[in-house]
Amino acid sequence: MLRLPKIINRNLSVHLSLIVVSAMAILLMASLVVILHYSRKALKQETLQKASQTLESTVQHIDNILLSVEQTSGNIYHNILPHLQNPDTLYTFCRQLVASNPYVTGCAIAMKPNYYPGRELFMAYYHRDDSDNDGIADKDTPLIQSDTFGDRPYTQQLWYAETMETGRAKWRNPLVGMDSEIAPLVTFCLPLYGEDGKPVGVLGVDISLTLLSRIVADAKPSANSYCTLLDSDGSFIVYPGALKMGRKSALAMTENKEFLSAREVVKSMMSGKTDYKPLQLNGKDYYIFYKPFTRTVIPGRSMEKLGWSAGIIFPEDDIFGDYKSLFYYVVGIAVIGLLLIYLLSRLIINRHLKPLGILTSSAQRIAEGNYNEPIPDSKHRDEIGRLQDNFQEMQRVLSEHIGELEQLKATLQEHGEQLRDAYNRAKQADRLKIAFLHNMTNQMTGPALSIHEGVTTLCDNPKECREVVDDILKNGNTITELLNNLLNMSDEELRKEGAHD
Repeated sequence: MLRLPKIINRNLSVHLSLIVVSAMAILLMASLVVILHYSRKALKQETLQKASQTLESTVQHIDNILLSVEQTSGNIYHNILPHLQNPDTLYTFCRQLVASNPYVTGCAIAMKPNYYPGRELFMAYYHRDDSDNDGIADKDTPLIQSDTFGDRPYTQQLWYAETMETGRAKWRNPLVGMDSEIAPLVTFCLPLYGEDGKPVGVLGVDISLTLLSRIVADAKPSANSYCTLLDSDGSFIVYPGALKMGRKSALAMTENKEFLSAREVVKSMMSGKTDYKPLQLNGKDYYIFYKPFTRTVIPGRSMEKLGWSAGIIFPEDDIFGDYKSLFYYVVGIAVIGLLLIYLLSRLIINRHLKPLGILTSSAQRIAEGNYNEPIPDSKHRDEIGRLQDNFQEMQRVLSEHIGELEQLKATLQEHGEQLRDAYNRAKQADRLKIAFLHNMTNQMTGPALSIHEGVTTLCDNPKECREVVDDILKNGNTITELLNNLLNMSDEELRKEGAHD
């Protein structure tokens, strides 16, 4: 790993290829970031729009069912009022109402205590025999008559007690506070007024929440998404993803740490807001889109607020699954593309830098002394080609200069040998001269001493003058002859040196 920077710095093609790939990577990553950012934004907006349309469609579908039940109840309501004093006819009206509307699973007419003489409590109740609890009406489904509903007297049940107290028509949960095996219901409650204008009974028309659950369950914008209906008290009208489940408190469920992030969402839905939020359920990421349940305004319709809120829960993978796959594909293609660009750049740059490699090798061999290293002609006409041509010319000129220097060196070596020989001869001649002078000096020493002795004797014994003079003359001639010979030998040596030069 530590050698990699050295390899990059020493290899020009790798260096240039990495520069090209780095520039392409920066440009590509910037483009991908922008594209993926806006793609994610567009995908999120599309999902939000799809969720809004699905919620609107689901709410409208459910509201159409509610409206159908309200209108059917209203039609029967006006027929019931004239026959309140005849309790047996109330069973007929109950049966008629259930049979006339496929969405209705049950109908109850409950009168206030002691309204009929001799009957403390009276309730006429017909319901479908929906033993499979699928909430879907069928023409062959038998209708069952009953005088009771739930596990406690109707006077203690919320649907009856609240309606009698408020005197207002409203959709209510009839099973609040009861422990019953009855399939979950939502009931449209209408107060029945007596001649004095005071409530004397309640008409309750049931819709199976299983039916609404099926409607909500069918509203699936994506494979793993699901819808839910939430009541104003934070309880599920339709439990998300479940068809046969009783009312559960969403707020109570959010106390579980696995659903803690959904608490703010539940509170926001209870307040009637329209929004979308991310949340985590069981460690998975989701988005929830929700809006209040709005009812269609129709003249004469009771427009009390239900306080319901509809929501669609999307797993994040359903929204961004394709986006993530696309992201991985794009990143993979980008990496492969950059690798191909690097290899292609390396190939092209290597091809164009091949003359530089040749020049580098040639320069190295020339530096080692191979001045006649041949440099091939360039096939390129760019800067590298011109560099190769100039290098070739430089090598030729250098080779010529090196040849001239070699020739000059040989000449200088030859002259040096001649000078060395001359110097050696001069040294030998000098030694001969010294020897000769030493010899001549030795030969002149005797005669000179004789002359000195003769002169001394002449001075001391004038009588022996003739004989001494002859000896002096003889020795002087000897010295003169020796000196002449020395001079002659010197002249001859000088002539030889001149002729040799």
